[in-house]
This record gives sequence, structure tokens and C-alpha cells, in this order.
Amino acid sequence: MPDDLENWHLVEGYLAVIVIVAVVALLAAGGLFLLFRPGRKAPPPVKPPEAPPLPEEERRPAAAEEAEGATTTLPPPTKPAEPAVVKPEIEVPPPSAGRMVRLRSRLARSQSTLGRGLLELLSRDRLDDEVWDEIEERLITADVGVAPTRAIVEELRTKVKVLGSRTPEEVRGLLREQLLIQINPDLDRTLHVQKHGERPAVALIVGVNGTGKTTTTGKLARVLIGDGKKVVLGAADTFRAAAADQLQTWGERVGADTVRGPEGGDPASVAFDAVARGMEEKVDVVIVDTAGRLHTKTGLMDELGKVKRVIEKKATVDEVLLVLDATTGQNGMRQAQVFAEVVNITGIALTKLDGTAKGGIVISVQRELGVPVKLVGLGEGPDDLAPFDPEVFVDAILGE
Repeated sequence: MPDDLENWHLVEGYLAVIVIVAVVALLAAGGLFLLFRPGRKAPPPVKPPEAPPLPEEERRPAAAEEAEGATTTLPPPTKPAEPAVVKPEIEVPPPSAGRMVRLRSRLARSQSTLGRGLLELLSRDRLDDEVWDEIEERLITADVGVAPTRAIVEELRTKVKVLGSRTPEEVRGLLREQLLIQINPDLDRTLHVQKHGERPAVALIVGVNGTGKTTTTGKLARVLIGDGKKVVLGAADTFRAAAADQLQTWGERVGADTVRGPEGGDPASVAFDAVARGMEEKVDVVIVDTAGRLHTKTGLMDELGKVKRVIEKKATVDEVLLVLDATTGQNGMRQAQVFAEVVNITGIALTKLDGTAKGGIVISVQRELGVPVKLVGLGEGPDDLAPFDPEVFVDAILGE
């Protein structure tokens, strides 16, 4: 009996081992079946996203680096070069000597109508009161002025009675003589622009806007530089927007410095600074362009007086040139009188004399103010400002 029981236990042990092996085998077979089941494919591997292609400029340096086997730093992008400021070429103006002779033809074209008309009247066989009245009217129309006209006519009547018969040459000589007497060739027409030791001469340019004041200032700088002088310009017309720019352009063309201030600033301060610059640079002449308009006439006149006084704290004002438009006639005369009351005018610059047959204003303005015409504008060109020559002027009026 014990042997049978022992055998039964052995059988049970074998059966348990067999069951375990069978279970393991079944599990293994099931796993293999699931792994290799037909129709089930493994998911494809996920590809990393492709980087966008580099621009051609960046690919080339990278390729070069790989070939050289070295790492370099790309240079920073270069800034575009700024355009160079081109300064205007400095011009060399012609000297002032003989300018009016060279420009005589321009003056003759506009003035010879007056001269021819007077010569024709004086050459008539019979000079009655009606002819003399016509001669007088022509002279007054030419802005000679009433008093000078009467003086000329009276002298001509006397000389004609003495001569009796008259040739064209004699008539021309008589008229030339009387016109020269009224213009007075003996007046000092010199521009006083000589240095005082280390101090420059100072010229103050005055006049109302529209007469060509700033342009005359620029042209005067050319006249003086053409005569070998060194010039500084003062843009003291701070009340007209374009005046300082205009004057600076004139200066740059001939190599003259321009001192300017803020628009609407103190004109006297600009004038003072211009004189200081002139002393510092040891120039010969400082030319100061002043305002021709303020809110009231009184304000303008007061400002001009202040400019002159401020300049005189540092230097002497050698010339005060009044710029007049020859086409304005008697209106210009009234302007001249107002300015003469405030500043001591030393000379007149008569502009636009080439475009009018009213050249007699030369006579009337000198007679009224007691100062000479020193400069005349005979055209729009930069070198058409000329020192006034009475004989050339009268000969241009009368023609050849």
C-alpha cells in the first residue's frame, strides 16, 4: 500500500510539469502568432522635416568653409556710401575797371530813345515855345525832376540864341554839357572799402524789398573780389525767408563766407557776428545786407539805426549804400528820403537801369539827397553791376 501511494504522488508531479510546459508552449505560440500575423504591416518610420534651402549667398560661404575645413565669421553688411557734397566751383569775377564801358550797349538800347528825341527837337530850324515845352516834358517824363529840367531848358535856350544856326554836332555838344552839369561828374563816387589796419571796412546795404538789395549785395561782393579783395557777407535780412540762402549762394560762387542767424532773429546780432568774423579772418571788407521790410515803417527804421550802432561798437561803417529801383521813379525818391533820415547814406546803387527809359532818376536822386550814384545795375547777369561813370552814361543816352 505504501508503494502505491508513492507511485501516485510521482504521477501527480509528472502531470503538473506537463501542464506547466503545455501552458508555456501555448503562450509562446500565441505570442508568435500575434507578432507575425499576416496582413498587419509595421508603421513606416517618421522622417524628420526637411529644412528650407538656404539662399545662394549663404550656401556659397558654407560650401567654402567645408572645403577649407575652417569656420569663419561672415562680415557685417556694408552701408551704402553717402553721396559726396559737391561744392560749387569758385568763380573769378572780372575787375570793376571798364565795366560800364563794356555794358554801355545795354544802357544805350533803353536810354537812346530819350537822347534821340531831344536831339531831334533841338535840331529843328525854328525853336518856338511849343518845342521847348515838348523838350521840357520829355525830360520830366524821364524822371530828371522838375527843378533840374527847368535849369537844363533855360541854359539850352540861352546857348541856342547865342549860336544862332546849329549843326547836329553842336546840338549834341550842348545837350551833353547840360546833362553832365546836372549829374555832376565832380562828385566823389569812390567806394570807401579800404581796411583800417587790422579792421575790415564795412559796407551797409539798405533799401526796401523788391529793389534788388540782396542781389546787389552779392554782385558787390563779386566786384570787390574781382578787384582782389577778401570779403565776408552778413545776412542780416532775417525777416525774409530766402534772403540768407540767396546771399550764401552768391558768396559760395566767389569763395566768400556768409554769416547768418536764425530766421526772424536779431539783425543787429548777425551784423555784429559778421564783423567779428571779418576781423578774425583778416578780410578787407564786410558787406551787410539788411532787412527791407518789417511790420511797420517805424520798426524798420529803428532796426536799421540799431544795426549801424551795434556795428560801430566793433568797427567803422564806411559805406551805407541805398539800393533804388530805377523803374520806380518818384516813389523811389520818397523811399530814399525816408532812409536818409535814419542812416547817413553815402552812396546810391541804382538797379534795373538797363530796362527803363527813365534814367533821369540819376539826376533827381542825387539832387534830392546830395549823395552820388556810385553803382548801377545794367542787366541780370552776375557781373552786370558797374561803378557809375557819368560821361559813359550821358554818351549812352545820346548815342553815337
